[in-house]
Amino acid sequence: MKITVIGGTGLIGSQLVSRLEDAGHDVVSASLSSGVDLLTGAGLDEALADAHTVVNVTNSPTFDERSPAFFRTSMDNLLAAGERAGVSHQVVLSIVGVDQVPELDYYRAKTLQEELLRKGPTPYSIVRATQFFEFMDAVLSWTSDADTVRLPATPVQPIASADVVEALADVAGAAPRNGIVEVAGPDVLPLDEIGRITLAARGDGRAVVTDDQAGMFAAVRGDVLVAGPDARLAPTRYQDWLSARLGG
Repeated sequence: MKITVIGGTGLIGSQLVSRLEDAGHDVVSASLSSGVDLLTGAGLDEALADAHTVVNVTNSPTFDERSPAFFRTSMDNLLAAGERAGVSHQVVLSIVGVDQVPELDYYRAKTLQEELLRKGPTPYSIVRATQFFEFMDAVLSWTSDADTVRLPATPVQPIASADVVEALADVAGAAPRNGIVEVAGPDVLPLDEIGRITLAARGDGRAVVTDDQAGMFAAVRGDVLVAGPDARLAPTRYQDWLSARLGG
């Protein structure tokens, strides 16, 4: 099967390209560096030529009020190019609970992306994943100083990016779901506890202060970032992944 990965050089995209090639698919990696621009449409027709499936793992360059415009323009261009090319399956990577946090500009933008896909001309699948292990350092940095890291006790169910890639590859190689597939890590943990686990593993002596007003995830209420009962649960645990990364 010929599969085009839009955003094929990023954290998820680069792994996905390799995983699909290992599975025997004919894969095109499309990105700005290969001359494909979702905002102008440049290079899209060439990248999608003869493709059966398109997997879109691109991201907005900002998480603020400008992100909806990115997703609207990029999806309009991608869906139109897919229709011209006769693409049979459009896959988008999204976020568990994305439609439950309207307070966040970025989550509203991703909800818009999903809506545009559902209303588009091509059969589709939406893969919603929980927060990636690889992003935890960034989350901690948003509300930290020399002595403390302030984090809300928001329940999350983080996942390794490699496990997200496995789910995406399976969905891309199958028939369109015309619906949502959720994938999550095996454990639900409060975000402040993840902070403590991370700092302890790194030998970082700063204290984690529970502050339900701190950072982007302070806007999240309840357990909306936790996957539902039908989610695909990945095997990798955060503590094991962290230990491996640190050479433990």
